[in-house]
Amino acid sequence: MIKLFFKYALTFTVLLTGFSYQSRAQGVQAEAKLDRVAIKIGEQTQLHFIARFHAKDKVDFPALADSIGKIQIVSVKVDTTFDKDDVSLETIRHNYTITAFDSGNYTIPAYAFHAPGGDVKTQPLTLQVTTVAVDTTKAAYDIKQPLAISYTFMDWLRDNWVWVVAGLAAILIIAGIIYYIRKRPKKEVVVEAPQPVIPPHVTALQKLAELRDKKLWQQEQTKQYHTELSDVVREYLESRYAIQAQEQTSDEIFASLRHMDITDANRNILRQLLVLADLVKFAKEKPLPHENEQSLDNAVAFVNNTKQVIQTPVIKEEDKK
Repeated sequence: MIKLFFKYALTFTVLLTGFSYQSRAQGVQAEAKLDRVAIKIGEQTQLHFIARFHAKDKVDFPALADSIGKIQIVSVKVDTTFDKDDVSLETIRHNYTITAFDSGNYTIPAYAFHAPGGDVKTQPLTLQVTTVAVDTTKAAYDIKQPLAISYTFMDWLRDNWVWVVAGLAAILIIAGIIYYIRKRPKKEVVVEAPQPVIPPHVTALQKLAELRDKKLWQQEQTKQYHTELSDVVREYLESRYAIQAQEQTSDEIFASLRHMDITDANRNILRQLLVLADLVKFAKEKPLPHENEQSLDNAVAFVNNTKQVIQTPVIKEEDKK
């Protein structure tokens, strides 16, 4: 009985795995089509490779060389769109501009798209290339000699009046600018007192407080919330540690900070809020309410824990005398 049970269990598992694998492959739709199936020699048309699949899946398009037999590939453009009724469905188009310089019927073979559940093949296509008809019944004619015509100054002025007017206008404008510069009253130079430099942590804490007051994630604007939070922290890192945080990925930021005087606890706080922000922005992660709140609290804690303390010089009594 035990052997029989394991036998049926194994059979059921294999069937279930195969069904899941097949369903995943059937979720990918791929096709190839031509804008025009018949062109003249040297004309161009569009060959489209189209794949529609779930955005979380990865589909590899066929790799085309510079030509398909005698069909030449002129250029390629890639477009990506999402279904307006279901944003989880993605459509990618590879649009190839093709042409041919020999007449005949050319077959574009079936190509395979590599999907998680297996390959999906397109149907083969036929492109007909025809020659340009030449009327051989008409006689050939001699080439006529060019006619000599007179070209006066008024004719030249009529053909180039736009440039003449533009040149005169430019001269008048330049003369007006020179006259204005010479005749304008001289302004007194006002020396403004230098503005006090605001420490980076003060600016960062102020922006974090403003972000908390916006209540973005409470209004279903989670992506905007984490984007602004990440920007504030990156701006603080640039000012505090002199790194290009705004232009770096999260991993590159941690690599730039590896020799900085930051405790492991503060590094973990920074990692939590930056990684979660990346997941929300790029992987469509939907954090829980306490995770959203924790990210902002971690940002405040990181700024307070790593802010640069300016030492005020102490004047000794003997220095005063």
